[in-house]
Amino acid sequence: MIDIKSENELKLISEAGEIVNLILKELKAGVRPGVTTADLERKAVEIIKKFDARSAFQGYRGFPGVICTSLNEQVVHGIPGNTRLSSGDILSIDVGIEKNGYYADSALTVPIGDKISEKALSLIEVTEKALRLAIEKAVEGNRLFDISNAVQEFAESHGYGVVREFVGHGIGKSLHEDPEVPNFGRQGTGPRLKRGMVLAIEPMINEGGYEVEVLSDGWTAVTKDRLLSAHFEHTVAITEGEARILT
Repeated sequence: MIDIKSENELKLISEAGEIVNLILKELKAGVRPGVTTADLERKAVEIIKKFDARSAFQGYRGFPGVICTSLNEQVVHGIPGNTRLSSGDILSIDVGIEKNGYYADSALTVPIGDKISEKALSLIEVTEKALRLAIEKAVEGNRLFDISNAVQEFAESHGYGVVREFVGHGIGKSLHEDPEVPNFGRQGTGPRLKRGMVLAIEPMINEGGYEVEVLSDGWTAVTKDRLLSAHFEHTVAITEGEARILT
């Protein structure tokens, strides 16, 4: 069942979203060659504590990290650790927090250093644009898969693979709520979007094929062909007009 949020609930999700946005801005500013993903994790812990919030990820089904850090061919759910960033890498950072009983979730992909290839920059640009196009479809009266189709059509028109195995989701009182929000689908199908729905829309786009596999740590998903992957995400509310971005 898809939960419809009240204005007060939207306010609480937005407050959590502001913290998520701040964390991502701080982490993005600290990304450079030589930094480890554990360094980014520690910075996130500091900010979360400052706002008396809680990581939505740590402990979720046993996940050990406070944030997710996915490098190069890693798609999602990378575990922070001693991995040192190098110029030419791309890094996806996914942050989710809970504050006052409500959740928000957002992600971005950033280039590291000054040796970034054109193909890596193009992948990042297309994935971020796919998210913007998807959000434009998150309008009351549209269908859920209008969002999905916007991502798929744009990404595939650039020759990229759209991840099938992992999807976006409803969010609010829980990190993952109904409905699932795939990044592929047929326009004009799926549940009708209604005011008060809150969705975490998150394109995961691969340089090559869409197939992924999970590494032996049980969490880190990588592209099967080991080509690059990018990930962007916002938590958005369906409103009377255009979607309200809460992160």
